[in-house]
Amino acid sequence: MGKYIVRRLLQMIPVVLGSTFLIYAMVFAMPGDPTAGKCGERACPPAYVKEFREKYNLDDPLPVQYGKYMGNVLQGDLGENQYGIPVAEDLRDRFGVTGKLASMALVFQSVVGILAGILAGLRKGGFIDNLVIVSTLFVISIPIFVSGFVLQYFFGLELGWFPVLVGADATFYRLLLPAMVLGSLSLAYIARLMRTNIAENLGSDYVRTAKAKGLSNRRIIGIHTLRNSLIPVITFLGYDFGALLGGSIVTEGIFNILGVGGYVFTSIGNRDGIAVVGAVTVLVLVYLIVNLIVDLLYGVLDPRISHD
Repeated sequence: MGKYIVRRLLQMIPVVLGSTFLIYAMVFAMPGDPTAGKCGERACPPAYVKEFREKYNLDDPLPVQYGKYMGNVLQGDLGENQYGIPVAEDLRDRFGVTGKLASMALVFQSVVGILAGILAGLRKGGFIDNLVIVSTLFVISIPIFVSGFVLQYFFGLELGWFPVLVGADATFYRLLLPAMVLGSLSLAYIARLMRTNIAENLGSDYVRTAKAKGLSNRRIIGIHTLRNSLIPVITFLGYDFGALLGGSIVTEGIFNILGVGGYVFTSIGNRDGIAVVGAVTVLVLVYLIVNLIVDLLYGVLDPRISHD
């Protein structure tokens, strides 16, 4: 196990370098003046432009710029945004909010999606199965910004069950409705994936063998069938957690959540390259760590999978 973890950590190095270099090149190699719009409608003074280019090493070749940036990142310095605030300090609070939102969405979609998939798979062709298929197809067909505004209006304005906006006070209760909106699309995919896996595994050879040995249906389904059916779902959840962290821009915008999604969106609009690259770098690291944890869970769900 230890060797596997070390090997996976070493494999992460080229992934981190490649992904961060691409985003760095996309941000700083774009045509145009990087100081445009930073001094209002007028052009920035030459002294400011010179200081800006020296601060971010913009006069160096792109590989040299990137090398200096990553050297600072390894020391825990993600640079400063255009307002002189350290990006790491900005992200610390915002990642807490987005992390809480993504975790709540992950729990919501996992619990509801897996339960719905199990019920549909066990009763394939029945009322519950048809209900799950139709409802998940309905959720998948609606864009997230549409469902977000609809639920915000219905549950927030009409019924008053949830706050309409979150703002700076990102409590569990205030994030509950945004978390359901954020996790709704993945919930539909999880339910359909779980349904398919359960239905397929119920007809497999090992289930027939277990029945022939006289094992109870509870043991066959609860231990053997469910564990094998969860492996693709766990894979999806590992991928989706990274997507939830980085893909919450729309949800955070609808509910006015001060998280990473809004931070990246605002930074892109302001052409604040250091802030964008810093946020994406942290997102990449989180995504890779989560996927490592998912790979380790395979051995727990299926002892046949070895990490030696």
